Amino acid sequence: QVQLVESGGGLVQAGGSRRLSCTASGRTFSNYGMGWFRQAPGKAREFVAAINRSGGTLYADSMKGRFTVSRDNAKIAVYLQMNSLNVEDTAVYYCAAETGGWALKEDSEYDYWGRGTQVTVSS
Repeated sequence: QVQLVESGGGLVQAGGSRRLSCTASGRTFSNYGMGWFRQAPGKAREFVAAINRSGGTLYADSMKGRFTVSRDNAKIAVYLQMNSLNVEDTAVYYCAAETGGWALKEDSEYDYWGRGTQVTVSS
């Protein structure tokens, strides 16, 4: 069983930045693919970014150039640096783990999920 805990959410002004963290339990974290997803009120959960076990990354088109996903296997953590935030980025952000080690866009491919952290962008 893998437990994921997100942190770093909060209120940020439009144009600002925020860094989310996700820490994981388990000794095999370095073998996992990790993803970030988000869900805004009244909307379906959507893919944000992912990183495979080798550090290769994948982004949703609307996040390219603004968001950066990274991982630190020594700290058993994955990060999402978010820049140039706008009100449309307001959502609950979730991290997820995929035991095959891949960076994937489909949420159904992920095996473990955190509870999420709220990011609210004010205009």
